[in-house]
Amino acid sequence: MTREIRFKNITIGGDNPFVLIAGPCVIESEGSTLEAAARLKQITADLGIPFIFKSSFDKANRSSAKSFRGPGMKEGLRILGRVGRELDLPLLSDVHRFEEIAPAAEVLDILQIPAFLCRQTDFIIDVAKTGRVVNIKKGQFLAPWDIKNAAEKAASTGNDKIIITERGVSFGYNNLVADMRSLPIIRGFGYPVVFDATHSVQLPGAGGAVSSGDRMFVSYLTKAAIAVGVDALFMEVHACPDKALCDGPNMLSLDELPALLKVAREIDRIVKQ
Repeated sequence: MTREIRFKNITIGGDNPFVLIAGPCVIESEGSTLEAAARLKQITADLGIPFIFKSSFDKANRSSAKSFRGPGMKEGLRILGRVGRELDLPLLSDVHRFEEIAPAAEVLDILQIPAFLCRQTDFIIDVAKTGRVVNIKKGQFLAPWDIKNAAEKAASTGNDKIIITERGVSFGYNNLVADMRSLPIIRGFGYPVVFDATHSVQLPGAGGAVSSGDRMFVSYLTKAAIAVGVDALFMEVHACPDKALCDGPNMLSLDELPALLKVAREIDRIVKQ
């Protein structure tokens, strides 16, 4: 059994029901972000699913320098802060640079280490020193057992509020595979495990200057991961994925989310009985 991590009204881990971490890939506008957060709050409240809002203020790891990155740290954190205050929601976003850590820790409940930075020792340690919950995304270049080292770097600061997200592993060119064996392996380290159901269907760089993806498989991987046993689901969702400014091909439509969550909730109940 994994340890329990508690903050605000959220408990992740142990035998608790899964938590949903969701939101648009990136902040596209203040209005659309607030609208998405409000809708997600209503959907999860209706289903009794604990919810953490996620959106990025800067996507610093895009395929092309021309890709949309978001409003930047200052404006993005202001928008996320408004979401948290007005909707009373816990917040998660990723940090990419040392100078983002302190300002982000003032606004966010969970600081996320991006997959490509999961081996950056000093960065992980500085993020963990904030005392906030740290979500380490397992790099798609790592075996499941390798991510334990990253978690131990964070834990070396005395911060044990660590969760680990699986988002697939590179399989040849422009492809990812979600190996369900990795979930119990990582969970065996004692940290709550999150399954990233939307980045796991991403096709990195397959669009040339942008990543592609195949969202039709999101529901299948979601149900499989819940059946294996996870502590949280991570999903990037959008009101109209085909018009999204970032990661549209692998994001799930908000309209499709309630039905999928109902099924996931029932599977989760069976597994955790």
